[in-house]
Amino acid sequence: MSRFTSHPFAVEAHFEYSLVLAYSFPKEVLEPLLPPGLALDLHQDSVGFLAVALVSTRGLRPRGFPAIFGQDFVLAGYRLFVRYNTSQGRNLRGLYILGSETDSLRMKWAGNIFTHYRYAQNKLVFERFPNLLTVRGEGLEVTVDPDSEAPLPKGSVFKDWKAARRFAGPMPFTFSRDGDEMIIIEGVRSNWKPRPVTIKSAEVGFIDRLGLQGGQLSNAFIIEDIPYWWKKGERDPCPS
Repeated sequence: MSRFTSHPFAVEAHFEYSLVLAYSFPKEVLEPLLPPGLALDLHQDSVGFLAVALVSTRGLRPRGFPAIFGQDFVLAGYRLFVRYNTSQGRNLRGLYILGSETDSLRMKWAGNIFTHYRYAQNKLVFERFPNLLTVRGEGLEVTVDPDSEAPLPKGSVFKDWKAARRFAGPMPFTFSRDGDEMIIIEGVRSNWKPRPVTIKSAEVGFIDRLGLQGGQLSNAFIIEDIPYWWKKGERDPCPS
């Protein structure tokens, strides 16, 4: 991994929608997906989470650039909830990216040059209807009712929405491993007010392709109209 892929400059965007689904798995299923130095952020010491984040962004650009330079994208991110102990003894909570998708060839190209997010192109589309929000792409189709008073998904590992909220994001940090260093990217946001949504249907081909067993949709939240920016990546010594 080169220095370019370490998120070398701050980036800002406006999230029109951010729809996040968290799938629970036994920790033994997810732990092999992590690089050394990261540990799963667990529920009841035994359950880890793979989050699917579907985001409609507006005006994504290097921070400080005029809005005219911003670009609009639809993004999908597949990530694990994790923890990292820094060389200074801080225990940080955040995300580890397994893979990402975008509707834009430009975003795929730039994302893979400047980040570790493993972008692939997918023709992702957000569609809003009365009482329905749908995100579609190749191997992906999620439909939710964003306006109803949502029950927890059937079979959720959480006892209530208060417990589920802890795994709704945003996570303050995103991590990736580069040799003997951990790259740490801090996100900054405002107006983050997640609302639980009712899942009408969810097909997530990325999870199917991983071949993971024992997964269960355990929460689903939507957040709307969020200013967001990511700080320049920082490196932390992290010996094997």
